[in-house]
Amino acid sequence: ELMTGYTMLRNGGVGNGGQTCMLRWSNRIRLTWLSFTLFIILVFFPLIAHYYLTTLDEADETGKRIFGPRAGNELCEVKHVLDLCRIRESVSEELLQLEAKRQELNSEIAKLNLKIEACKKSIENAKQDLLQLKNVISQTEHSYKELMAQNQPKLSLPIRLLPEKDDAGLPPPKVIRDCRLHNCFDYSRCPLTSGFPVYVYDSDQFVFGNCLDPLVKQAFQATARASVYITENADIACLYVILVGEMQEPVVLRPAELEKQLYSLPHWRTDGHNHVIINLSRKSETQNLLYNVSTGRAMVAQSTFYAAQYRPGFDLVVSPLVHAMSEPNFMEIPPQVPVKRKYLFTFQGEKIESLRSSLQEAHSFEEEMEGDPPADYDDRIIATLKAVQDSKLDQVLVEFTCKNQPKPSLPTEWALCGEREDRLELLKLSTFALIITPGDPHLVISSGCATRLFEALEVGAVPVVLGEQIQLPYQDMLQWNEAALVVPKPRVTEVHFLLRSLSDSDLLAMRRQGRFLWETYFSTADSIFNTVLAMIRTRIQIPAAPIREEAAAEIPHRSGKAAGTDPNMADNGDLDLGPVETEPPYASPKYLRNFTLTVTDFYRSWNSAPGPFHLFPHTPFDPVLPSEAKFLGSGTGFRPIGGGAGGSGKEFQAALGGNVPREQFTVVMLTYEREEVLMNSLERLNGLPYLNKVVVVWNSPKLPSEDLLWPDIGVPIMVVRTEKNSLNNRFLPWNEIETEAILSIDDDAHLRHDEIMFGFRVWREARDRIVGFPGRYHAWDIPHQSWLYNSNYSCELSMVLTGAAFFHKYYAYLYSYVMPQAIRDMVDEYINCEDIAMNFLVSHITRKPPIKVTSRWTFRCPGCPQALSHDDSHFHERHKCINFFVKVYGYMPLLYTQFRVDSVLFKTRLPHDKTKCFKFI
Repeated sequence: ELMTGYTMLRNGGVGNGGQTCMLRWSNRIRLTWLSFTLFIILVFFPLIAHYYLTTLDEADETGKRIFGPRAGNELCEVKHVLDLCRIRESVSEELLQLEAKRQELNSEIAKLNLKIEACKKSIENAKQDLLQLKNVISQTEHSYKELMAQNQPKLSLPIRLLPEKDDAGLPPPKVIRDCRLHNCFDYSRCPLTSGFPVYVYDSDQFVFGNCLDPLVKQAFQATARASVYITENADIACLYVILVGEMQEPVVLRPAELEKQLYSLPHWRTDGHNHVIINLSRKSETQNLLYNVSTGRAMVAQSTFYAAQYRPGFDLVVSPLVHAMSEPNFMEIPPQVPVKRKYLFTFQGEKIESLRSSLQEAHSFEEEMEGDPPADYDDRIIATLKAVQDSKLDQVLVEFTCKNQPKPSLPTEWALCGEREDRLELLKLSTFALIITPGDPHLVISSGCATRLFEALEVGAVPVVLGEQIQLPYQDMLQWNEAALVVPKPRVTEVHFLLRSLSDSDLLAMRRQGRFLWETYFSTADSIFNTVLAMIRTRIQIPAAPIREEAAAEIPHRSGKAAGTDPNMADNGDLDLGPVETEPPYASPKYLRNFTLTVTDFYRSWNSAPGPFHLFPHTPFDPVLPSEAKFLGSGTGFRPIGGGAGGSGKEFQAALGGNVPREQFTVVMLTYEREEVLMNSLERLNGLPYLNKVVVVWNSPKLPSEDLLWPDIGVPIMVVRTEKNSLNNRFLPWNEIETEAILSIDDDAHLRHDEIMFGFRVWREARDRIVGFPGRYHAWDIPHQSWLYNSNYSCELSMVLTGAAFFHKYYAYLYSYVMPQAIRDMVDEYINCEDIAMNFLVSHITRKPPIKVTSRWTFRCPGCPQALSHDDSHFHERHKCINFFVKVYGYMPLLYTQFRVDSVLFKTRLPHDKTKCFKFI
């Protein structure tokens, strides 16, 4: 029923029409009631609530209004609103402060704008002043050039005028024996600027060339090809060289035939001017090949001369060619110490013919003798020397009769006894070696005497030449009194007294000088040929050719951002060690007196002891080295005093502020695959005063990383590629080094700027020495009878390691090209000892110890990767190196010193951690 009624209601009632009306009516009623209800709620309820609250506020006992409007700070008394009030007050104060600051900044901006305008006006005025100054400078330079042009003529190299091919030049002298340079040498072919070109004939193209000793010919050709003066263009040659001896046995070349072949030489020009005929003897019995041969105006260089054919100042006496194709073995040469040996002096020889018998046989010489022949002193010499031997005052050995068949010799000459090896063994036991000149006074020099002299110098026996008439090899250029004693035969009775009067120091000095002469001028075919050329070149006053430099093959690299300056490295204290203004890199002044040196500084040296002249190629800088530079081997140019602009130190001190006040130095840094360490070391050089350039010797076959950024330190950094990994590369004379001063440092060296600058200043006043920081010394091991290398702290030192040291570039030439190759080979074998070798070299030349600066004993950076010196075998190898170097040099050249240079200048600020090391009284 319920469902039925509900259905009827939905359908509008009983009927359909009535049901619809009823439904509409009920809906209207409900909408009306709903609208009325909402109106009552929205209008009257707020009014009633307002009235109620107002009545409640007025009925409060305290008289305070809770919800009504309030005045002033009454609202802040509410606890939860207090914080908000404080924040409001704070913000208000900050706003006031900001406003004040804003006004202040506005005023400052206005002032700065005024200053900017004033600066702009001053800049414009400065530009105008600068432009005016530039105009004044330009006008001044133009005026200066005009004045110079008016007062100084333009100088240029002279034009070389070559004579005609068949032009004989000056008329020959009436007597060929009167030939000298001024009347037999054609100077027009040898201008000062010619470079001294030398043309060497090919001996194989001539008949006598087939008769030459093969060893002599081969050695001569090899050394001629290596000379820097050789030219293939005969038309421009200054000198023409022809080898005519020594001849093979039993070939005998007749004088007429040899003379005919000489005159047929293509450039002989009728009289042979500017020709040099070389006759090298390899045996003591070599005959005088060129005697009775008319050599015209050609020079003769040989070991045997008669007075009838020798022309002083024109012909050359050369040493015999003992080592034709082999280099001397330094290991077989005895040491120069001890000074005194077993025998005081020795002599072995046999005289085959007397003077008078030789004169009877040599008819060609009887005609030239006037009056009676001189007395033959040989008998008196024999008696005197035998008396000394019999007295047993000193142990001597003299033998005037050979045990075996004597060597063939010239008449009146003392023949050699035994083989060369036997003679050398005896000379090794001899302090002095007697050399008795031939009894024939017309025999100026013989191969036998020259051989005795050669062997004595080779093993360190001081030669004592009996007979002042003899012409020693290169006598007009070499000071033989520094290496040998030349005693007239009438003083034979005083020889023993004379030899005993020599002190040990003088004796050792003569032995060292003799060793130098032998190494430089006698030992090899190369030294003999170069000396002959140097003698002639020096006589005609042509400067030596520059010694070659090592061409640097640069490795391209990228420079990164500018490197920062480490304050610890650049702490210079209170002193300004650098230049007043920043100077760009510039090269040291080159040697400017090449053409006038031969006239102004002949034989000039420090100790007033004349030394050998500059017979060999010179370096670009040519520093001043003492006269003891004579003790070095061949191959370089020894300059007397007055060399490079910096001098030896004495000239630097004499000039106010130094004669090169802004001289710079080059850093040479050797590295091997330690890029991070290398970059750190390079960055530490940023801002270093007086630094010209950094040459990084890249010793690894592996190139640097392509992405490696090199620091920009304000000066060029040249990365040089090397042919092989060798520590000798540290001392190569790279052509990129344009300064005299070289600072050699390792890639892990840790030096402050003030230390480097102090070391550089010390070097400038001692330019011929090694000046550095880490000192070492050598010591004698008594139990093992050998030398030891020691790195312990000591008051005495004899070496300064080149891992942090200054030295002259001149020593780089000597180390690389002159020092015996055996030393460089040992450095390569051990990959060690190059610093010891350089100390040996410099001390050997100067006879002075190095100079250590500051109290620093080590120079390596803390925390760097391990170096070669950390190897256990490092010190054992250095012991071996020292003993080997001593054998090569023949003595210990290192010198001890207790001298150290520290900076204790007035008002010098000392680091706080170093003040405890000093005690001021």
